Amino acid sequence: MAVELCLLLLLFCGGTISEVQPIYKPPPGTLDFGFVPAKTYDTGAYHEPGPIGILFKVVHAFLYLVQPNPFPQDLIRKLAQQKFGNTQGDYQKAIYYEIGFIVSAALGLLFILLLPLVGLCFCMCRCCDNCGGEMHQRQKKNADCQRSCFATFLFVASLIISVGVLCAYAANQHLTSQVRGAKKLVNSNFKDLKVFLNDTPAQIDYLVSQYNTTKDKALSDLNNVGPLLGSRVQEQLGKEVRPALDAALTMAGAIRETKEALENVSVSVEVLQEGTERLHGNLTDVKMHLSNTLNDSACTAAQAASTCNIIRNSLNQLNINANFSGLPGVSSQLAKVNDVLKIDLSSLVQKGYAAFNDTPDLVVNQTKNILSDIKNVLESIGSNISNFTKTLPVQKIIADLTVYLTQSEAYVQDYFPVVEQYDFYRWLGCLILCCMVVLIVIFYYLGLLCGTCGYDKHASPTTRGCISNTGGNFLMAGVGFSFLFSWVLMIVVVLTFITGGNIEKLVCEPFEDKTLFKVLDTPYLLNQHWKNYLSGILFKNPNINLTFEKVYSDCKENKGIYTSLHLDHLFNINEFLNISMYTEDVALRIEHIQINLSKIILLDEIGKENLLNFSSSGIEGINFGAYLTEINKSVTKVDLLSFANDLEARADQLPKGALENALKGHANNIRMIHSQQVVPLEQAMSTLNQSIRLLKRTSSELMVKVKNVISAVNAAQLLINNNASLVIVQETKKYMDTIVGYFEQYIEWVKESIAMEVAACKPIANVIDTAVDIFLCSYVTDSVNTFWFGLGGSSIFLIPAIIFAVKLSKYYRRMDTEDVYDDMENGNNGYHKEHLYGIHNPVITSSVEQW
Repeated sequence: MAVELCLLLLLFCGGTISEVQPIYKPPPGTLDFGFVPAKTYDTGAYHEPGPIGILFKVVHAFLYLVQPNPFPQDLIRKLAQQKFGNTQGDYQKAIYYEIGFIVSAALGLLFILLLPLVGLCFCMCRCCDNCGGEMHQRQKKNADCQRSCFATFLFVASLIISVGVLCAYAANQHLTSQVRGAKKLVNSNFKDLKVFLNDTPAQIDYLVSQYNTTKDKALSDLNNVGPLLGSRVQEQLGKEVRPALDAALTMAGAIRETKEALENVSVSVEVLQEGTERLHGNLTDVKMHLSNTLNDSACTAAQAASTCNIIRNSLNQLNINANFSGLPGVSSQLAKVNDVLKIDLSSLVQKGYAAFNDTPDLVVNQTKNILSDIKNVLESIGSNISNFTKTLPVQKIIADLTVYLTQSEAYVQDYFPVVEQYDFYRWLGCLILCCMVVLIVIFYYLGLLCGTCGYDKHASPTTRGCISNTGGNFLMAGVGFSFLFSWVLMIVVVLTFITGGNIEKLVCEPFEDKTLFKVLDTPYLLNQHWKNYLSGILFKNPNINLTFEKVYSDCKENKGIYTSLHLDHLFNINEFLNISMYTEDVALRIEHIQINLSKIILLDEIGKENLLNFSSSGIEGINFGAYLTEINKSVTKVDLLSFANDLEARADQLPKGALENALKGHANNIRMIHSQQVVPLEQAMSTLNQSIRLLKRTSSELMVKVKNVISAVNAAQLLINNNASLVIVQETKKYMDTIVGYFEQYIEWVKESIAMEVAACKPIANVIDTAVDIFLCSYVTDSVNTFWFGLGGSSIFLIPAIIFAVKLSKYYRRMDTEDVYDDMENGNNGYHKEHLYGIHNPVITSSVEQW
């Protein structure tokens, strides 16, 4: 029961690792619920070892050489299921996997057993004046070369031993410093777990409070039902209504234009008739006066006769060309159009527009009661959600888990000083081991220093100085301590090697590549009756596919614990957040919205009759051909300005005198007639031309146009009266989908928040990483492996150091006897004859005897 309560808590609690939240702007039409409140976690489940990390990598490479085999999943599974050893192949596979460790451990055990035995034998041998124990040195020609080589080799071996002990010392110090610093890391994890729990109420309240965002948006749309639903209905109906009203309004404008055109025609014809008659009289007078002038005697002269005849022949051109007196009138058509205009068709069409534009107001007035019911439903939904969350025993569970967490933290805090105390003992023991090696190395370094500095190549072995002899004694002291300590060192190396190496290979590396989780996820492994152990522990249902690897990976990615632990088997959030539970009542009430638009009248019968009267006004019966025929003619047969200019030019050809002046006077008179009479007539003809052509276009199929307008209005009115309900239903459904869509957005946001943000289980992954990856592997295992690697290397190189130190000590210590050489001709050739030529050294002899 406690596990179930814990999981129920984790479903509604948690937090995410706080980072800098990006500025988020939701796309148009979507709701902005913001971000689930989250606290900042202090734990960073990552360890950087620093410079010593290079040594860790070297040790990892060495372990790979020792154990390159992959992780033995099958063997581990059989071992956990207590089936290991059922077949002969299991032991062979285990030996094959551990062969590197077995061989290395065997060599270490051989070192432990043989080196003390060899040391004992070596001591006994030297006591019998063998194995270099005899205080006598043969003289050889390459003695200096051998001494130098032995000293060099010993120095190199000592350096390697020094490097090894430094690595061991560094690993020892690193482990101690990390253990001391682990307290801060542990406290950080406990703090994050407390934050993980304490942040629950705020997150639950935030999820619930965001329902108000949905509700407010829905209420806003309900309060604006006119602009939203009404405008949508109006927009759909307007596809038919507006073109029909626009056509009727266009026809009303055409009636006014027709009236203006008819008036222009009537006035223009009257002006043209009067003007042409007056112009005709004036041109007749001009011809008569010109004719009288040309009959003057001056025109009979030889120089003027031809010019006068030309002018006389052109007088017939001074006459009017267009005759407007025979054009029919348009008074009857104008009278009928005036009768039509007594009814203001534009005003009637505008009333239709106004009635249609009142659609949103009609929707508002006819949906007041239903919208009030919908608002009550929305309030009840919010109350139900709040009441449901209040029934959850969140506060009690949080209090219980907080107490348990506090007790666990107190337990860790109480026992941490014990851990530090035992770590101090471990650190002291490792330091003693390092000091053993350091003591040996110091003897070797002192022996090399004293032997090298005190060596005198001119002194015989029996007469070597005190410093050189002391150097040899230091070397032998180092050899003695090597035999005493090396087996102890190797025991520690073998034990830590077997332990640390296998932990690295069987725990740390599989944990890093998640192979260890695959083993733990093996069906029936940890419990022979359960297929899935984790789901069996959490849900008492081992058939749920819940694996350690998936849970750890999801928590590592900071997913919600609901998703990570598959808590839908414990509490199915989809059933609680079923959209039909919240939208069914809303949808039903919206579907009952009934909107009646039959009161909208686009154009009444008076307006339609007015249109029919206009179509029968008779403007199509006007003789447009007669009008256009006369309009296309010029006012006069000849351009009066050109005629006047030509007359004046011919007058200049005549001799100076009264005839010339008379002709120029007639030319000026003709120009005056053109400007005062012809130009106004041309303007009147232009106005008449425009009006006649407008009337011709308007009258073209006028009856068909009017019937089309009336048919379009009738069709639009029929749509409003009979088919508007279908449009209203369609738009109401779209409006309902919009309102319901807000709930869907809220539900999807809640689901996503629960899956990814609420109770994000990163702290749980941090606890596992802290315990295994950081503390066990990085702090302890890497440090222990580096310790045995350095200490083991130093121990191994003690063997060549012993050999070189024993050899080199002969060249530094003062001998009891030395070789004596005769001349070459005596045939001795310097060969050692101890019983004949040995020279006794009383000083050394007495010293040995005393020792």
